[in-house]
Amino acid sequence: MATTHNVDNKRYQGLIISIALFLSLIGALLAFTFYTSSLLERNTVLIDQTNQVANSAQAVIKDLFDLDNSYGEDTNSPHMQRVFERLEQNTGLITNSITAIGQGGTITDIDGDTYDLPQVDSKAQANIVAASEQWQLLEPKIQAYLKDADNIMVDSADELTQAVEQAKTSSLLINDSLDQLTDDVFTSAENQANTIRLVQILGVAAIFAYFLIFVFFFVRRLRETDAEALAARRETQEIMQTVNTGLFLLDKDLNIGQQHSKALNKIIGSDSLAGENFASVLRGRISDKDLTTTRQFVEQLYNPRVKEKLVNDLNPLHKVLLHNTTSEQGSDSRFLDFRFSRVYENKDIARILVNVNDVSDAVHLEQRLEKERSQNDMQIEMLTTILNVNPKIINEFITNTKTHIEKINNILKNPGSTQYELEVKLNAIYREMHSLKGEASALKLHSFTKIASEAEDQLNVLQNQGKLSGNDFLPLAVHLDDLLSLSNTIETLGERINRTAPASAASDVHEAVVQNQATDLSIDGLEIAGNEIDLDEEADSHLLDYYHDFARDIAARQGKQVQLDSATLGQIKIPEHLKKTVKEISIQLLRNAVVHGIETPDVRQSAGKSAVGTIGLEMQSSGQDFIVTLQDDGQGIDYDGIREKLVKQGRFDVEEAKQLDRNGLLKQLFSSGFSTKEDADEDGGRGVGLDIIKAQVKEYDGKLNVNSEHGKMTRFVITLPNA
Repeated sequence: MATTHNVDNKRYQGLIISIALFLSLIGALLAFTFYTSSLLERNTVLIDQTNQVANSAQAVIKDLFDLDNSYGEDTNSPHMQRVFERLEQNTGLITNSITAIGQGGTITDIDGDTYDLPQVDSKAQANIVAASEQWQLLEPKIQAYLKDADNIMVDSADELTQAVEQAKTSSLLINDSLDQLTDDVFTSAENQANTIRLVQILGVAAIFAYFLIFVFFFVRRLRETDAEALAARRETQEIMQTVNTGLFLLDKDLNIGQQHSKALNKIIGSDSLAGENFASVLRGRISDKDLTTTRQFVEQLYNPRVKEKLVNDLNPLHKVLLHNTTSEQGSDSRFLDFRFSRVYENKDIARILVNVNDVSDAVHLEQRLEKERSQNDMQIEMLTTILNVNPKIINEFITNTKTHIEKINNILKNPGSTQYELEVKLNAIYREMHSLKGEASALKLHSFTKIASEAEDQLNVLQNQGKLSGNDFLPLAVHLDDLLSLSNTIETLGERINRTAPASAASDVHEAVVQNQATDLSIDGLEIAGNEIDLDEEADSHLLDYYHDFARDIAARQGKQVQLDSATLGQIKIPEHLKKTVKEISIQLLRNAVVHGIETPDVRQSAGKSAVGTIGLEMQSSGQDFIVTLQDDGQGIDYDGIREKLVKQGRFDVEEAKQLDRNGLLKQLFSSGFSTKEDADEDGGRGVGLDIIKAQVKEYDGKLNVNSEHGKMTRFVITLPNA
């Protein structure tokens, strides 16, 4: 870019010099004209002054003769006073004028105007000297007469007679000298005028000739420049017609330049782009958030204080999905990669060069590879779970997952006609999905957890949008298909492992997990080791490790430390019809205890507690009832906090919230969608866990008891019919 500027500077340097010379010639001619005009003006003034001196000399002589003829007349008469005054004035004027003409000085006329007189040549100088000598003979005699001319006590007849006699002699000589002086000055002025005209003619001719030469070379250079520009434009057009990437310039107002590559129309999918606003072209084809970010991004590109490399790392249009104009996912929706570069003029950022490529094939390949990678990771995750978790738990998970999905499908089949029915439908689906996610999270099946969390996000949006319709539930079908597919994959993997493992490897559940007897088999190209595990047990002793790992994993994600204690899980036999319900309730209670009950280590230590929180989970059969008890030594239930959250969510106003007693507050705590956690994450904050517990207890006509002591503990006691 700097080389281009140097070439441009050299290209215009000759033109600038030529114009400067042309203007200099005109300036010189004008200066000469002004000077000669001043000279002519001074010569004219000199001629006028010589004429004036001659006229004044004639007037002086005339006045002297008049005074001589009027001698004896009253000197105070108006006539005499006028003659005296005129004689004195003309005498002074002649004296000053002759001196100024001889020396080329400044003179002031009768009207008070001041003029500069030029220096006269030697010939004219001789004439002025001759006139001056004659005047110097006459002027003293006039002054002698004027000294006492109006004094009647003094006889001035002799002085007047002498002045008149001298005037008769000097007047002719003065007039001759002044006439010759005038002729000399006139001749000199005429010669100067001729010279000036000649110089002006030559100057104008030179300027005109230079102008013709200048125009000739300028037009030739202009033609050469136009030819170069045309060739450059043709080359640019050839490049723009040939390159398979989109190239265009962008100004500060996001306006696309008039020139762009031909491929840009095809890449963007628009026939008219020149002069269009870039934001208008993208509006409706990318998200409003990306559009706003793009505007801010371009603004930062025009900010000279921001480094280009740094701001390019924030490019919002890197591999962005550009939808078609109908906002539908169609064949003309594509992935585009926009690259932005600054274009400088000197040190100023003039434009932004945008290079855009259609990277749909590359992105689709990346997506396919990522999908295959995710599938491989998912299979490894599932195999790890199958090999390290009791088969009984795996089978229960598969059965429960299918049950949850079937329930959700049945709920979706009921269209619902009123808002109340749609809200009931939404809450029921939310509970089933949250239960499914809880079991998947307990088994560290992150693929399940991720899909279920995405479904919960959609359900949460529906729960907060107000008015519902049947079509709002349609997107959930995709998540259900994905969950069912994953469940079938786990079931298939488990069956193939068990079919391949040697029968002699069957043993106790926990021993089978760590046995070294293994059989190699190939599943989708992955070499793994499989172990056959005995599925029959009297007691549900495997649940203690299962719940312990579940609580520990949640605590790790929440930045907490917990210890799960139980004296009954190793010996208890859960009734068959309650196994699924007890498991779901236990998972939700454990999650609730870790997320909401147990404090972080620093908070616990500041309260005088051990850094490790303790959770007790006990199960027992008592006559006709099966009882699940969970107690933690955490912060307890903050009833005032529940009131504040109810007001904040708009469920109650301040006065209504104050009227709620503890039972009323607990009912709200168990309501769907209410949570005291500020931000939702994988482990909580959606207000579904306690709602699931309430629904399960209600379904079995059981009892739910909550006891809490703020800052010390919370205990849940669930009583379910044993038969």
